[in-house]
Amino acid sequence: GSDYPALGTDSLSDAVKRGVLLHCDGAVATITLNRPEKLNPLDGATIIQLRDVVADLEGRSDILVVRLTGAGKAFSAGGDLGGYISLYQSPDDFRGFLENFHDLLGRMENSGKIYMAVINGACVAGGLELLLACDVVVAGAGARIGDGHLNFGQLPGAGGSQRLARAIGAMGAKFLMLSGALVDAEEALRLGLANRIFPDDELEAGSMALCQTMAKHSPAGLKAAKHLVNEGLRGDLQTGLRMELEYVHNYATTEPDAMEGLLAFRDKRQPDYRK
Repeated sequence: GSDYPALGTDSLSDAVKRGVLLHCDGAVATITLNRPEKLNPLDGATIIQLRDVVADLEGRSDILVVRLTGAGKAFSAGGDLGGYISLYQSPDDFRGFLENFHDLLGRMENSGKIYMAVINGACVAGGLELLLACDVVVAGAGARIGDGHLNFGQLPGAGGSQRLARAIGAMGAKFLMLSGALVDAEEALRLGLANRIFPDDELEAGSMALCQTMAKHSPAGLKAAKHLVNEGLRGDLQTGLRMELEYVHNYATTEPDAMEGLLAFRDKRQPDYRK
């Protein structure tokens, strides 16, 4: 079929093809999964397109925050279950699919940019794994979020079992995995799978406003804050506390934005951070 163009004229590469749209507005980029007729499935081609867009965005110093959302009635209902039948019969191809998905999520998680999942409608299975690699999650009131793999005899293979337990605890993760249940936006908020809920008709504007608020901060500061949390989770508390002390000392004494924020406060002006 014919390719869908990126929104506007600011596509980053030819990788922005059918099923994936990109739009940049100032320091905020929006990636939209655009196969609403199939609830935005995360098949092999879509995973590769997303990875290429994420890789291209990493080279854009003007982009600080990336919104990830889905067109139509769903964020993403997960993988292409029909396609798995043939994929499972080719172990090498299936391993390649899993490796590509892991690579995409690792790039997002380790990026210096802030990733926000904007959950409209269903977010299930692979969609949940995509959410879990983001830094911030906002949801529409009508969102439904869950693992759902076992409903079809499957298992999460793109980090779902590991990131979910770290996000909401072992018992919460096992409940969602073992029951296959979808939780509503309020329950997702209570569990820690979402940071904020908006009425469905305010989700677009509300999420964009939050992104723009974050994008006013120091690019170096945004990257550093994300790094501190992610790096700290890789070890025990005492190791993390020592890492934080050393990192913050280095940031405060060598990063110009740290001093610029203080001078702007003193002088009662807007800070002029490095881009």
